[in-house]
Amino acid sequence: MRIERDGAYSNAVLDEVLSNNELDSRDKAFVSNIFYGVLERKLTLDHIIRSFSSVRLKKIEPEVLMILRIAVYQLVFMSRVPDNAAVNEAVKLCKKEKLYRSSGFVNALLRSLTKSQNRMPLPDESDKIRYLSIKYSCPEHIVSMWINDYSYETTERILEALFGRPPIFIRVNTAKTNAAELTLMLKNEGVKAEPTSLDNALEISSAGSVASLDAYKKGAFHVQDLSSQICCELAGVKNGDTVSDVCAAPGGKSLNLAQRTLSGAVFSYDIYDHKIRLIDSAAKRLGLDNITAGIRNASDPAAQLNMSDVVLCDVPCSGLGVLRRKPEIRYKKDTGVDSLPDVQLDILESSCKYVKSGGTLIYSTCTLNKKENNCNAAAFLERHNEFEPLPLDLPNGVERMIDEAENCITLFPSKNGSDGFFTAAFRRK
Repeated sequence: MRIERDGAYSNAVLDEVLSNNELDSRDKAFVSNIFYGVLERKLTLDHIIRSFSSVRLKKIEPEVLMILRIAVYQLVFMSRVPDNAAVNEAVKLCKKEKLYRSSGFVNALLRSLTKSQNRMPLPDESDKIRYLSIKYSCPEHIVSMWINDYSYETTERILEALFGRPPIFIRVNTAKTNAAELTLMLKNEGVKAEPTSLDNALEISSAGSVASLDAYKKGAFHVQDLSSQICCELAGVKNGDTVSDVCAAPGGKSLNLAQRTLSGAVFSYDIYDHKIRLIDSAAKRLGLDNITAGIRNASDPAAQLNMSDVVLCDVPCSGLGVLRRKPEIRYKKDTGVDSLPDVQLDILESSCKYVKSGGTLIYSTCTLNKKENNCNAAAFLERHNEFEPLPLDLPNGVERMIDEAENCITLFPSKNGSDGFFTAAFRRK
């Protein structure tokens, strides 16, 4: 309800609730499953409720509707939960929340659902957009945009990859250790670490709270999604380079790039002081003294930068590539897919003048939307003939899934298990 009413972030809410309640690991997993499952499947759950309800959805009290979603999710998507348990707990929850008049309605609707031969009725497939929207719980305007940008088949693969908790990837702190040593350190703490297609990128599991690990406290790694690590790899940073990361928070790319240019310097900027403190704290934990973090507005053309071998513009975006991590984003009335491209292009143009001759400019987003991605990359080149496209040398295992310019790569969660992500590279002539 805090997410529904207040627009709170799912990961922050869940972390707070779990830390304030004494639950064993199995109950925490159960709570998390229901919590994220209801967020991920909200449109599907509402469609099912609508199909079995004698009351219009808008007439159902918000708390009652949320209780129904929780129960329907268990009845339809959690096979290990007995039907009676899901129904009885929903009725109990109504009474606990003093929703006495609604408890009979909740009980009747859920009993009707348990007796149905078809617990998940879907729209007719002839309406492809609505069918995908309800089946995968994604608003029609996003489904339609993805079909237009990519294809129906690619869109369905994106949607299929949005469910379940995403893998956790970490970056080995090469200033302190190597992948083999870190893998052994983590194994000794009961954490499984698997290599990926990218050097010094590991996928971990059975970690629990990552921040409580001894290897984390000693600065042997930082958490960074594979897509973001690939972006850093594509930047081609060398030891001794000067790098400017103009939209750095939460700082993962700055930390990664600082390890690649140990005798150089990384200038890491954001507009919020508390985020700068987080970057400073992370750099200290990792033992990286070549990062300078400061407050700067990347969209302000008057804000100065150091001349740099590499300038990274990881711009604010609609975030449609990280829906697995923040499923509530998809339900926002305005995701910014139409207004953000102008802001992003302004940041790119304000930053490009600080790239040294022969240097590299990197543009990246964590979204899947051609207006914010490929179209902005093409528009920048049209306006700036002092830059040329820099063909990407893709790491092993990374390949394009759509037809795009050789200086661009769109990563999809259905391919490498990474977040959805876009990177474009340019070279100052």
